Amino acid sequence: MKLKIHGEHSTPKIRQILFEQFSRLEDQHAIRFAQNITLFITPTNGFGEPVVAIDNCGREIQLVQCNCPYPSAADQYDINM
Repeated sequence: MKLKIHGEHSTPKIRQILFEQFSRLEDQHAIRFAQNITLFITPTNGFGEPVVAIDNCGREIQLVQCNCPYPSAADQYDINM
């Protein structure tokens, strides 16, 4: 399954778009779980021109690896919502 977002958007707007789309997947399509999610982004300067993301040492960032977040209280106590 792919989720595509066209155009240039600020990161807060992208965050909101993703939240709304995941809510829609949950509500309208009964998708409750997913695994191995990859999100590709093209950083821009606000004028549609690509920029290179760099770390504190000035090296280009190619990959940001995310470990799963800590379990929520609902997970810990097996509370289904």
